[in-house]
Amino acid sequence: MKTTLSNEFLYQLFALLISVLVVHTAYVTVIRPEARLIEQEQQLMIEQNPDYQPERSMLVIIRDFEQETCFILLFWAIALLAMKAQAVTRQREQLNQNLIQLAEGETILPDDARHHARVIEALPEPDRSYLYPRTLLTALRRFRSTRNIQNVADAVAQTCDAEIERLEAELSMIRYIAWAIPSIGFIGTVRGIGDALGMAHKAIEGDISGVTASLGLAFNSTLIALILSIVLMFALYQLQLLQERLVLDTQTACDRGLIQNLQSQ
Repeated sequence: MKTTLSNEFLYQLFALLISVLVVHTAYVTVIRPEARLIEQEQQLMIEQNPDYQPERSMLVIIRDFEQETCFILLFWAIALLAMKAQAVTRQREQLNQNLIQLAEGETILPDDARHHARVIEALPEPDRSYLYPRTLLTALRRFRSTRNIQNVADAVAQTCDAEIERLEAELSMIRYIAWAIPSIGFIGTVRGIGDALGMAHKAIEGDISGVTASLGLAFNSTLIALILSIVLMFALYQLQLLQERLVLDTQTACDRGLIQNLQSQ
């Protein structure tokens, strides 16, 4: 368990570093230089033609530091979602394995539970730590100690309920990122409005370029943050759906492969 937690922490740290490196490199080499060129071209066109209406460029909209931070957090969260989705996929594949090997018409008596438990305990790591074998082991041990089938069914249900709570807790970092992205967008809004108020004296004199640029930062940062938050929340709920289906299918597999074959006497 400690090794798994350590590997997961290293993956999160590595994913964050890669996200920072990739996004910042894209901003430094492409987005901000291109955004400056577009603004210069639009300013020149306005000077030549006062009736010219500049088009909104996506590069200009996403060029500021708040938007860059939002993209870094988004790609980091996607990496974490991908890791957890891959774990769910591996566990779903295990549901198709016949971990409880029974002949046609064979049943499991309480004295047979230890034998079947040893077969599961012999699985290699990390297969043995997955939900399906853990639930089967809990059920077999409960059956061996209580010799009661209803107690086995309760043990399976309790294990699956605990797994749902554990999976929910492991999503806390992604939920924090989903909250942080729009918060950073609002920080950009406050910064832009503050800069605009600081240039109010120039607007009174007739130069509104600084005010409009600051207001552009305010609205653009909020726009991008909200869009990215919507995308992230959609991906998060899709992962939750996969996890809940895994738990329900595990409970069904235990009922079909184990509980229905138990015989207390």
